[in-house]
Amino acid sequence: MKLSIVVPCYNEEAVIGRFDDQLRAVLDRLAVEYELCYVDDGSRDGTLPRLRALAQQHRSTTRYLSFSRNFGKEAAMLAGLRAATGDAVILMDADLQHPPGLVEKMLDLYQLGHDQVIARRSRDGDRRLRTALSRLYYRAVNTWIDVELVDGAGDFRLLSRKAVDALLALPEYNRFSKGLFSWIGFDTVTFDYRNAAREAGETKWRFGSLVNYGIDGMISFNCRPLRAAIYAGLSLATLAALYACWVIGAAVAGGVTAPGYVTLVAIIAGLGGLQMVMLGLIGEYIGRIYYETKRRPHFLVKESDGAAPAPAPAHASAPPGTAAAAPRSR
Repeated sequence: MKLSIVVPCYNEEAVIGRFDDQLRAVLDRLAVEYELCYVDDGSRDGTLPRLRALAQQHRSTTRYLSFSRNFGKEAAMLAGLRAATGDAVILMDADLQHPPGLVEKMLDLYQLGHDQVIARRSRDGDRRLRTALSRLYYRAVNTWIDVELVDGAGDFRLLSRKAVDALLALPEYNRFSKGLFSWIGFDTVTFDYRNAAREAGETKWRFGSLVNYGIDGMISFNCRPLRAAIYAGLSLATLAALYACWVIGAAVAGGVTAPGYVTLVAIIAGLGGLQMVMLGLIGEYIGRIYYETKRRPHFLVKESDGAAPAPAPAHASAPPGTAAAAPRSR
């Protein structure tokens, strides 16, 4: 069999050499043909020159792509999956938080007939607050969305060619891979591993990025928040009608009095805030529809070693009359 390793990279100059050495040491002792597909996601440091050097040093087993700018990890993973030619594909990060030594275990489980082999990290070493918030989020999101997200199960996984082809057949622009992995299904097995510390560089996941990623997960695979807005509106309308009846009854029984200013202001402010939340929610869905209708490519490749990713499926290609520019190869 042939194994492809897809590695998205963004400002990983400090660690990419160690990652390549450790991963290659594991792969060389396995009885498997392999290729390493690095995807530079518009890095601003020396990541791209390092990838050029690796591709020059290991011509037969190493390929790379470089984006014209930072398009995000989702686009980088998609580009790597399109470029991969193996019978199985492993997605992993270059910061060594995904231990290369687990590749052998993934292959063993793949040989048993599984189409997805997921390495689920433990939360050992994480702050208690972060662990609690993460568990709360996954518990909440799984009550909303149409697929199941597993806490600790991320991008570090092996996918069979059948699973890869299924992912590449999904043309949506707004991609949330955790949900897509779960949505395609197939035979899946999960094993746990101890969380590893980042060996160099800084994490790209800030608090704001995590919040935005969480929102993507909440609304990417369902429209239940919109349904909740309907129920919230009906509930508030019912409460408002009951309150109006109470005010009218009190006025008939005791006459009209001046008190009620604070209550009125509180109600107006509360309803106004709720309306803004609902409008923002609706706007988020409309914005996603807007981006989907543009049909722009997920990424642009400015440079490669000659192994450009396969084109998108026909139903996801650009409109008739347009042409895609060929990337510059080295």
